[in-house]
Amino acid sequence: MIGHQPDMEVTGAVIDPIQLLRTVSKTIVDVVIVTPLKSNGEPKICHYLLLEYPLLIVVTQSANGEAVHLYQSDVIKIRLDDPSWQSILGAIREAYGRSSIKSTS
Repeated sequence: MIGHQPDMEVTGAVIDPIQLLRTVSKTIVDVVIVTPLKSNGEPKICHYLLLEYPLLIVVTQSANGEAVHLYQSDVIKIRLDDPSWQSILGAIREAYGRSSIKSTS
């Protein structure tokens, strides 16, 4: 779905967390989407990424697709009640708007 959005581009997909860290460090990305191994687990990698890249937006989606959370600046955690792609895309756009405002301040 993301690749079909005119204002978004998929820059890659990785499975290994170490490879994810390497890829993020070498690539200019605004959003990382992570699927945790546990359906209710909060990936520790989220906090690391947000500490290293404070303007990054991290979206986690459980393996079963029922739970979606959006993390921003290691303080903002939003649970999306509607885990549909439309809701996820809207939340990403809204969070990106917040981070754009912060980066110009």
